[in-house]
Amino acid sequence: MSALPTSSREWHLIARPHGWPKAEDFALREAPVTEPGEGRILVRNHYFSVDPYMRGRMNDVKSYTPPFKLDHPMEGGAVGEVIASNAEGFAVGDHVLHGLGWREYAEVPAQYATKVDASLAPLSTYLGVLGMTGLTAYAGLFDVASFKEGDAVFVSGAAGAVGSQVGQMAKLKGASRVIGSAGSDEKVKLLVEEYGFDAAFNYKNGPVAQQLKESAPDGIDVYFDNVGGDHLEAAISSLNAHGRATICGMIAQYNNTEPTPGPRNLAMVIGKRLRLQGMLVNDHKDLQPEFVRDVAGWIASGELKYNETVVEGIENGYDAFLGLLRGENTGKMIVSLTQ
Repeated sequence: MSALPTSSREWHLIARPHGWPKAEDFALREAPVTEPGEGRILVRNHYFSVDPYMRGRMNDVKSYTPPFKLDHPMEGGAVGEVIASNAEGFAVGDHVLHGLGWREYAEVPAQYATKVDASLAPLSTYLGVLGMTGLTAYAGLFDVASFKEGDAVFVSGAAGAVGSQVGQMAKLKGASRVIGSAGSDEKVKLLVEEYGFDAAFNYKNGPVAQQLKESAPDGIDVYFDNVGGDHLEAAISSLNAHGRATICGMIAQYNNTEPTPGPRNLAMVIGKRLRLQGMLVNDHKDLQPEFVRDVAGWIASGELKYNETVVEGIENGYDAFLGLLRGENTGKMIVSLTQ
């Protein structure tokens, strides 16, 4: 067996951000690499994911997932190659998906690693379109929002990893109209020309409520919320009777230091008999086989398109995360360690 590396660089959270994260809240540190313990594998990470939910884990508050520990490596989705194994069922050379990202090498308990097939799809897709973000889109649209053929669908953050999949899946399953919002004219063009949305608008170009009404004059039946704030308020106004909203994320307010006011038109929920439901992807793991079958087929046929924004080098991990919060990504934001 070839000699193991002696050290691994890893990103630590060293201070709790107040508002927008700052460079001094993080440190890139070196840690020793050792042989994996009993029932564990050593993985050389090829890619790790940066995701909006990670901003919440930087706060020391009780939430659905524990906060990051200070002066410890941060966590998140990663995919890589097994370089040493002390666990049954895993061999050197296997490719695996696991939750110890933000570092070059990870010693992973075997029960928390999932083998992935690099011949079926590029490894990076297991962090995006074939991973947690893809399942979020699939479960949030079809299960949580109870999408049915003929529904008109509005997606906020539509050029992001989740939103871009939601819109395309809705079209593939017979939506009457799909509308997306994004933060630049380039992204709006991408939504319509590449992803097949019927309409899209740049939310920076005018009031969201007005632009949504113009894009969906007959109203909407489903809203997939990645943004919150004025987008949720606009969607409540445009939702038809018995409309459904999946509340997936609220990136617009993740860095706010004061409580965010709720939608001013919440009373409309009563008369319209709306259903607004929050979602966490971990509640929908039972859909995984169906999801992989459908999405792998759509990718293979070319019906489902995806984009990745790949940032090279672990030293740029913080910049990639900040870029994600600023909306600089198109599709899934990934950090590559393959150089």
